[in-house]
Amino acid sequence: MKAPGVMNKNIGCFKKIFFLLLIITALVVIQAEVVQAQPVLPLPNLDIQMDTAEEPEEVVGTIRLLILLTVLAMAPAIILLMTSFTRVVIVLAFIRNALATQQTPPNQILVGLALFLTFFIMAPVYNQINEGAVQPYLEGQITQEQAMEIGADPIREFMYGQTREKDLALFLNIAQAERPQTREELGLHILIPAFVISELKTAFQLGFLIFIPFLIIDMVVASTTMSMGMFMLPPVMISLPFKILLFVLADGWHLVVKSLVESFL
Repeated sequence: MKAPGVMNKNIGCFKKIFFLLLIITALVVIQAEVVQAQPVLPLPNLDIQMDTAEEPEEVVGTIRLLILLTVLAMAPAIILLMTSFTRVVIVLAFIRNALATQQTPPNQILVGLALFLTFFIMAPVYNQINEGAVQPYLEGQITQEQAMEIGADPIREFMYGQTREKDLALFLNIAQAERPQTREELGLHILIPAFVISELKTAFQLGFLIFIPFLIIDMVVASTTMSMGMFMLPPVMISLPFKILLFVLADGWHLVVKSLVESFL
C-alpha cells in the first residue's frame, strides 16, 4: 500500500501531464478551425549536441526532457481515451464485421471517420477549455493551478455524464478512496478508467443491436441453401449482397452516425 504522500505526489504529476495534454489538444482543435494565411518566415536552425553532464541539475533537466518526449509520444492514445473516440471506432468496426465485407471500408477510412466524428462531438468541450483555461493562462491572467482546475471541469463533466455509477464504484473500492460528495472531488485517475470501461460496454451494446438484422439475413440464407441441397456454396457469398442492399436502402451510415452523435447529447 502506497503512503499518502507518495499517492498525492503521483496524483499531482498526473494532473500536470493531463493539463499539458489539454493545452496541446485545445490548441490543435481551435487552430484547425481558424487557420489564416501567414507570411512565410525563415525556419530556425536546430542544433542538437551530446556532451557529458557535469552538474546534477543538467542530469535532472535531461531526464525531464526525456519524460516530456515520452508523454508527448503517448499523448494521442491518452487523449483519445478521454473522448468519444473509443465508442465511435468500436461501433464502426462492428458494422464492418456485421456486413462481413472483410477490409471494406479499410482501417484508414474507419479511423479517419472516427477521428472527425470525435472532433465534432468534442468541439464544444475543447472550446470551453480554450476559452476558460488555455487562453487566460497563455495571457498570464490566471496561474497554472487555476488553469488546471478550470480546464479539467469541462472534460470531467463530459466523462462523468457518460460513466456508469457501477464503474465509478469499482475503482473507488479498488483505490480504497472515500466516496466523493461532489463531482469536483472525484479524481481523474479514477474517473478516466471508469469512463473507458463504460464506453466499451456501451459500444458493445450498440454493436449487438447492429448485428441482429444482419444475423437474421445470414440465418435465412443459410437455411434456404441447406434446404435446396447447396452444401458446397458458402451462405456468406449469397447473403453478402443482400446485407449490403439492406444497409444501403436503410441509409445505414446516416442512421449509425446520427445514433452515435445523439448518444453523447
